[in-house]
Amino acid sequence: MRVMVIEDNPKMASALERGLREHGLAVDVAHSGYEGEDAAAAGSHDIILLDLMLPDRDGIEVCRNLRRRGVKAKILMLTALSSTDDKVQGLDAGADDYLAKPFEFEELLARVRALLRRGEASESRRLRYDDLELDLYSRTAKRGVEPIELSTKEFALLEYLMRNPNRVLTRTQIGEKVWDMNFVPTSNVVDVYISSLRRKADRGFTKELIHTVKGMGYRFGVMD
Repeated sequence: MRVMVIEDNPKMASALERGLREHGLAVDVAHSGYEGEDAAAAGSHDIILLDLMLPDRDGIEVCRNLRRRGVKAKILMLTALSSTDDKVQGLDAGADDYLAKPFEFEELLARVRALLRRGEASESRRLRYDDLELDLYSRTAKRGVEPIELSTKEFALLEYLMRNPNRVLTRTQIGEKVWDMNFVPTSNVVDVYISSLRRKADRGFTKELIHTVKGMGYRFGVMD
């Protein structure tokens, strides 16, 4: 999952970026309204964390413009202003949720997860494909009854693959979604992590689920 953080306070932005990355999310950061709006409109983010009080324009205007530009990502407004009128204004501009500062990071993370689940009523806390299962809350994985030890980034990569079964995903698509929009297409990091994931979650099992599509990328699913 990919997150856009639009926050002018460097310490706050850095803390959010670090915390979200530690939980397996790809994170892009902008420190102004204009920069953040353009980056969010150009990217393929799943959620946008948007500060209300930005130096060059307020978050309400950014939020409204993003919706006008057709951005469908969930928007979570972050602000020190917590009156009912402020919340209503933000929600009316197109925000999906509102979190007042100061806040505990665990609450922010819970709200991010809740927003990412919206519109996916059929999804529980678990993703399943064949005998492979991911628990999105405890961040654990298993095939059949055998637990699989995954790093944070390996879990994020496998989650992305499982959410896109039977699709050919290019290295750039995977890199931008699991890492960030500054992913370098010539990097071999995707191949390295795919190889590691195969050793842990694929090799030695009856059915292989992660397949290389020569010259294109990777495909997750049971081959016919």
